[in-house]
Amino acid sequence: MAEEQMNFRKSIPAAIAAEMRLNPNIILLGEDVGAAGGVFKTSLGLFEEFGPERVLDTPISEQAIIGAAIGSAAQGLRPIAELMFADFAGVTFDQIANQLAKYRYMSAGQYKLPVTVRLANGVGGGFAAQHSQSAENWFLNIPGLKIVTPSTPNDMYGLLRSAIVDDNPVLVFEHKGLFNVKGDISNERIPLGVAQVVTRGTDLTIVATQLMRHRSVEAAEILNSRGISVEVIDPRTLVPFDDATIRESLSNTSRLLVVQEGPAGGSWGSDLITRTMSDSWSLFDAPPRLISSPSTPVPYAANLENAWLPSVDKIVHAATELTSY
Repeated sequence: MAEEQMNFRKSIPAAIAAEMRLNPNIILLGEDVGAAGGVFKTSLGLFEEFGPERVLDTPISEQAIIGAAIGSAAQGLRPIAELMFADFAGVTFDQIANQLAKYRYMSAGQYKLPVTVRLANGVGGGFAAQHSQSAENWFLNIPGLKIVTPSTPNDMYGLLRSAIVDDNPVLVFEHKGLFNVKGDISNERIPLGVAQVVTRGTDLTIVATQLMRHRSVEAAEILNSRGISVEVIDPRTLVPFDDATIRESLSNTSRLLVVQEGPAGGSWGSDLITRTMSDSWSLFDAPPRLISSPSTPVPYAANLENAWLPSVDKIVHAATELTSY
């Protein structure tokens, strides 16, 4: 199909609608996802097309949303559950970690839980400490979950469609700071676990997701103008993670810079560096580096919030130091 222009926000209901038209067992549930079109307007038009039996407004209870998703999936439906903010996943942590992630395993495969949980995450708009976290790192140590972190409208569309048809639980993190980013939509599913090489380069590999992907591309343009050739890779999914693409890039560049939003401890960036140093240490000509946010809550004030995020300047500075080895 021909590509069309769409912003990140509108690619979400477009992907959901595409799959709901194909499978009558797909339902959407969450707070204000119906006639209101979602608090971030990421379900606009779905209620009008599919009606109240498939687009269900729920009480203000994240536990009820995830509980209903687990129960309906066990009975043969394919629910898409929206948590208004990723931060609220903390309220449902037991259900996600001990029920959703383990149900198929503990039933010896007799049940599958094809649940897609959509979560608005990340810094954007001054939502402060309890509504701005990059919560994807919370779930890295829970086997049984797939974790998706789209960065562009096309990735949002294609990865969400693949998440919905996956027979395992998938957490899809939708970055609030990217809702207005525009791009072409290919109208196709994108396989989970396949990274994208965004820019080609020979001196340095930068790995980054979501908002940090866009800042890394901007930094790469500055570095290229200074004679430093940068390869930017977006993993797109954190579980499963495409280590092979990273290793292939490192075989050419020998230098790794990981850029992530959020503190370093227990994060996908720290984990990636540990894995590559353990499995592929011979590829490195310089110690890999991680640029992350400080280990503090996300500030409310706009200037402090901006300072909390890794900046283009920080990426350029770290990349310049790495390539000096």
